[in-house]
Amino acid sequence: MVRDLAETAVSMLREEERERLRPRARENAEERLLDVLLPPARPQRSPTASLAGAPAAPEEGPAAPAAASSTRENLRLLLHEGKLDDRSVEIDTSDTPQSFIDVFSGTGMEEMVVNLQSMFPQSKRTKRRRLTIPEALEALTEEEAAKLIDMERVTKEAVRRAEQDGIIFIDELDKVAGREAGGHGPDVSREGVQRDLLPIVEGSTVSTKYGPLKTDHVLFIAAGAFHVAKPKDLIPELQGRFPIRVELDSLTDADFVRILTEPENALTKQYTALLATEKIHLDIQADAIAEIARIAAEVNARMENIGARRLHTVMERLLDELAFEAPELGERTIPITAAYVRERLQGILKDEDLSQYVL
Repeated sequence: MVRDLAETAVSMLREEERERLRPRARENAEERLLDVLLPPARPQRSPTASLAGAPAAPEEGPAAPAAASSTRENLRLLLHEGKLDDRSVEIDTSDTPQSFIDVFSGTGMEEMVVNLQSMFPQSKRTKRRRLTIPEALEALTEEEAAKLIDMERVTKEAVRRAEQDGIIFIDELDKVAGREAGGHGPDVSREGVQRDLLPIVEGSTVSTKYGPLKTDHVLFIAAGAFHVAKPKDLIPELQGRFPIRVELDSLTDADFVRILTEPENALTKQYTALLATEKIHLDIQADAIAEIARIAAEVNARMENIGARRLHTVMERLLDELAFEAPELGERTIPITAAYVRERLQGILKDEDLSQYVL
């Protein structure tokens, strides 16, 4: 968790620096691109006399460099106006291949990976690519921005931010709660996890590939559905490290309506897009969404309350037959009303034995 926090802090600060340095990087990238489009002229030496007594050729005047400079500025103007966007060029960009060390990252071998990375620095190579002018300019800008970033300063500041402003959210803490007498079984491992979490929450120094990170001032927020285990089932030391406790209210019909309509990936939008691939246009009306929300809340109250996950089962049962028949229906618009929802789901709600398996 702490290493992920450090990685996130470095990524955020690196992106901030990249945006700050982008104008300067853009200028450098533009010069590199112009060098590719119009290679700089090589300085020519004055030829010496090949025969004794023959006069040497006169040196070139300033006209050639001036002409080259004028051509370069004209090319720059065309680049700014977008008149070269349809052309493509070959550029050399840095290519850092994945080392065998990266393969082991994230597998619980962080300490070994940190040590190996210091022993085997990664080699940088270049790769020739053919890109359009806008793509080449963007690729060179990213490369130039990476060169301008002072990673040592970024790393130091990122670690400081993580230590002072970092937040770590520990979800499903109820899964490690619960202790029973006997000293054997799964509760022993649960308590072991709690004791592993304790020093991190209390405040300790964790080694990361960006240096040591102290967790003394990191804000830890834990959450869990404590309907089986209770917060008092945690070991006393860990309970004391979460002094502020908040109980959340169950989701209401209005909450379900918002969940079904407001998110970009709301279930109603997903099913509309899914059936649109079969040329079926769903017209899910507001009263239908309210009815779906009411049924989901009712099922949660009668059976186990699984929150918004209930909407998945309700929507699946509501539209499974339509999704199955969609390829044979042809292009059409199907309105989903409150009456349609009740017709499809009311029979299942009345059958207690069936509803607990279907919904």
